[in-house]
Amino acid sequence: MESIRDQTWKDWELLIYNDGSDAEYGKKIRELAEGDPRIRYLEGRINRGIAFGLNQCIRAAEGEFIARMDGDDVSLPERLERQIGFLERHPEYDYAGCSAFLISGEGMWGRRRMPERPEKEDFLLYSPFIHPSVVFRREVFEKYGNYSQSRQTLRCEDYELFMRLYISGSYGYNLQEELFCYREDRDSFRKRKLRFRIDETRLRARWFGRLGLGGIKGRLYRYRPLAGGVIPAALGCRIKRYQAAEKGRKYGTDRSDISGDN
Repeated sequence: MESIRDQTWKDWELLIYNDGSDAEYGKKIRELAEGDPRIRYLEGRINRGIAFGLNQCIRAAEGEFIARMDGDDVSLPERLERQIGFLERHPEYDYAGCSAFLISGEGMWGRRRMPERPEKEDFLLYSPFIHPSVVFRREVFEKYGNYSQSRQTLRCEDYELFMRLYISGSYGYNLQEELFCYREDRDSFRKRKLRFRIDETRLRARWFGRLGLGGIKGRLYRYRPLAGGVIPAALGCRIKRYQAAEKGRKYGTDRSDISGDN
């Protein structure tokens, strides 16, 4: 909340959706929101998943642009100004993300730079956008629909949305600067439960064909979520560095920090 209040772009409303947290959190949020009419508090009695909460906020939002953010992340002061300014100057793009610093309980431990103009091949490894860093034009959801609330897209709702948008001809851009602090543990990917890995594998199988990601490479990458849970940590680290090097050759930049080594 403080990082939004500190934005250089002042014409905003902040919708906070409390999806069934303990009563003490709702009370604390309402206290922090007192005196600022730009902050709107929404509440659900039970946790119905992130996609449901996001859709509730989208329906309640009044602005021309909709910015994503999770409760434990931090937006740097110029984030909204830079991303909204970009979209106003570039009508060919429907949404804009950015690169991010990676943070955890130990502080900042790395950074993640994203592909500037994501293409279909960028969906092979993972979503080419840091979901909570993205600012959308409101019309994106009006034209292409909101987040899927299907059980099959649980923990993958952003991946499904960005693939669906790309197939529909709705494209995004990543500003090549860190405007966001994204909370992620070093080994968070390896901690994912098996059922979520299976769901993502099924999602990839369903959408990769529509994206035109066929052939041997497309079929192999469908199973990346499952492989990530069984590959030894040391080998996984070497693979990450190889993938970063491959991206560096593609984009002409040093991409080694994708793995968090820097």
